[in-house]
Amino acid sequence: MDDVAALRAGARSRAAARTPGPPMPTQDRVLGGVPVRVYQPDATPVVVYLHGGGFVMGDLDTHDPQVRRLAAATGASVVAVDYRRAPEHPWPAAVDDAVSVLTALSGGPLAVAGDSSGGMLAALAALRVPGLRAQLLVCPNADPTLSSPSVVSEADNGFLDPAVLREWISWWLPSPADRSHVNLLRADLAGQPPALVVTAEHDPLRDEGEAYAARLAAAGVPVRQWREPGLRHDFPTMRDTDPAAAAAEDRFLAAARELLA
Repeated sequence: MDDVAALRAGARSRAAARTPGPPMPTQDRVLGGVPVRVYQPDATPVVVYLHGGGFVMGDLDTHDPQVRRLAAATGASVVAVDYRRAPEHPWPAAVDDAVSVLTALSGGPLAVAGDSSGGMLAALAALRVPGLRAQLLVCPNADPTLSSPSVVSEADNGFLDPAVLREWISWWLPSPADRSHVNLLRADLAGQPPALVVTAEHDPLRDEGEAYAARLAAAGVPVRQWREPGLRHDFPTMRDTDPAAAAAEDRFLAAARELLA
C-alpha cells in the first residue's frame, strides 16, 4: 500500500503543476452515497465525469482543470465522481459508484464522460443505466486484457507503460473471469447512448478505443470518432506544454458541446 500511496501522491503533484481551469461555481456533495464535485450546479444537461488514473490513481483534484474546461465549453453541469479505487476496492466498486450517482441524478437530460480508465468506467455505467443522452470519451480503455495491436506497437511511447497498466488492471480485476466479463469489445452495445470517442496516434489503448467505437456503430449507435495524429495517451493533461494537445482537446470539447446540444 505504500507504493499505491506514492503513486497517488505523484499524480496529485503532477496535477498541481498544471494551469487551473476556468473559474465557476462548484459544490462538493454526496450523491447516492458517493462523494462528488458539482460544477455549474444549476446548468443543464448534466454530465457525470469519471476520471482516469488506471483504476488506481486520480481524484477530484487531479482532474479539476479538465472537468472545468468540459463544463465551460459545453455549458453543462458536470458532476465529477470520487469513486472507490483499486486495490482497496476492486471491481465492481467504481462502476457501482458511477451507477449510484447516475441513478441519483435521473429525471433530466444526463450523459457520461471519462478519460482513459474513466472512459471504460463511463461506458460500463452506461450499460447499466438506460436513457443516457451521450457518452463522451477520450482515449478510453475498452479491453482489460490489453490484447490490441497498438498495445505492442505503441508500448514505448514514453507515457503509458502497458506492463504497469496490466498490473493496475490486475488490482482492479483480480479474477481473470472478470476481465472477460467487463470487456467492452465483447459487450452487447445495442441501445447505448450516442458516442464521441477520440483516440491518440501514439497511445497503446488506441486500437481498443477505436474498436469500441466501431462496435457501437455496428450496433446502430450514432458515433463520432477520430484519431488525433502525433499525440500520446490522455493528451488533455498535456495542454500546458503542447499546443497540439491543447488544440486536440479543444476539438473534443467543441464536439462534446455539439453532441449535448
